[in-house]
Amino acid sequence: MSNNHEPRRRFLRQMLAVVPAASVTSGAALSLAACDGAAPPHAASSESAGNAWRPDYFTADEWRFLQAAVDRLIPGDASGPGALEAGVPEYIDRQMDTPYGHGKLWYMQGPFHPDLPADLGFQLNLAPRDIYRHGIKACDDHCRQRYDGKPFAQLAPDDQDAVLGQMEHGKIDFDAVPAATFFASLLGNTKEGFFADPIYGGNKGMAGWKMIGFPGARADFADWIDQPGAKYPYGPVSIDGRRG
Repeated sequence: MSNNHEPRRRFLRQMLAVVPAASVTSGAALSLAACDGAAPPHAASSESAGNAWRPDYFTADEWRFLQAAVDRLIPGDASGPGALEAGVPEYIDRQMDTPYGHGKLWYMQGPFHPDLPADLGFQLNLAPRDIYRHGIKACDDHCRQRYDGKPFAQLAPDDQDAVLGQMEHGKIDFDAVPAATFFASLLGNTKEGFFADPIYGGNKGMAGWKMIGFPGARADFADWIDQPGAKYPYGPVSIDGRRG
């Protein structure tokens, strides 16, 4: 975790600029299509609500943690909105009640080997919604023990960055879920929420797409594929037709 905001945002721009359009999607989109064929949740009504979204899954304390954490992972600055302004907490909350959130995309029977490398697949007996519930509690408990009774959301930004960095590198011991696993889930979902189609609750105002020049769900932008470095002249379009 770096305290310098711009390198973090520059990394996101560089990473997403080379990702094929088909892969810039959300866990919700994949899970709904794969498991129950339901239409994706429509976020147009919440687009104007900003941070007024009321979480369906997360408790008030968990919601405060989530807002504080994503704000440190992708902070807003002069180059554009951050994860909080882009509605990433809403995106993650919506994810928790999808097949993805309930762990229906994976084999969830034993044996479980949480210490195996991540490239060998998911190895926990916890669904993503449970990873968040246990991980947030463990992180807040850790912070209260070391920061005069304060949970993560009440820490100074530098202290929040320090805690996130310790989680990232597995330097904190959590009981129910490894700290590094929780951090990986949080970071992955934060990036998804920042760059997924706005119909899933995040990427409000198509802030993530505008930052990297991604055209969104436009039917045709083939004329620009063979023009590396050329700035795409039109704004992005959501799956539901909204324009950014």
